[in-house]
Amino acid sequence: MILVTLNNIPGREIKETLGLVRGSTIRAKHIGKDILAGLRNIVGGEIKEYTEALNEAREVAIKRMIEEAEKLDADAILAIRFTTSQIMGGAAELLVYGTAVKLAK
Repeated sequence: MILVTLNNIPGREIKETLGLVRGSTIRAKHIGKDILAGLRNIVGGEIKEYTEALNEAREVAIKRMIEEAEKLDADAILAIRFTTSQIMGGAAELLVYGTAVKLAK
């Protein structure tokens, strides 16, 4: 599966547009990680616990989007975008979406 943020793939022709595909996950805060993050916030620097949590959430969402595209027999997903939104205090959704396409051989 080819994944790009571009609206096309240089050198490849789009044979068919299959439609929107998306993947998402909702993650809640973890009290242990919040304590460590709070300590890091005092001394400054990267809050690695949150970085790891977001990286994991992105990978889960991408995997779900790819699975949806594979059900459509897509060759690629174009114009991939990410967005997040707070669902409730301490929980957020990470959404990834794009356009599934079939490529000419």
